[in-house]
Amino acid sequence: MAQIVRFRLDMAAEDRVLELRKTLSDHGLRIPHELPTVTFAAAAQIPAGARVELTEALRGLSLPSLWLATLGSVAGHDDDLVLSAIVDTELLAVHNAVHDALAGKVKSPFGSYLPGAWLPHVVLAHDKPAEAFTLLHPIRPVRAAIEGVEIADTRDGTAEPLFAD
Repeated sequence: MAQIVRFRLDMAAEDRVLELRKTLSDHGLRIPHELPTVTFAAAAQIPAGARVELTEALRGLSLPSLWLATLGSVAGHDDDLVLSAIVDTELLAVHNAVHDALAGKVKSPFGSYLPGAWLPHVVLAHDKPAEAFTLLHPIRPVRAAIEGVEIADTRDGTAEPLFAD
């Protein structure tokens, strides 16, 4: 499992994603139990020193709003339906800053979150992606402001806030 750098969505965006998940759950699909977030980086371990550097890097940035607008899937997670963000230069700059702060300081970074491979998204369902897609299409885009950044441990479910807007 992993430790992840995830960006928390504002309450209105979070509520909208939870509504989408409820629609899927009401039709018998398996949905995530955790609140919707966007993962920017993942590694086997993100040590304390890397967390300090990441926090300092984030304090100097303006965190972008996201437009979650496209239903689809992510490589390696074929059973998931995700709501992907529109990628722009501002979002990529923040993503690169996260990875610059972590470079050489984490154990076993996960390649699918590295610059050039990353697809920012929120998971909507964990099974039957074609059925989930049909239930939600066409999707109305969700505008999401970033309210905070945290390191979460996928093994035990704990999260350490690093930065709040």
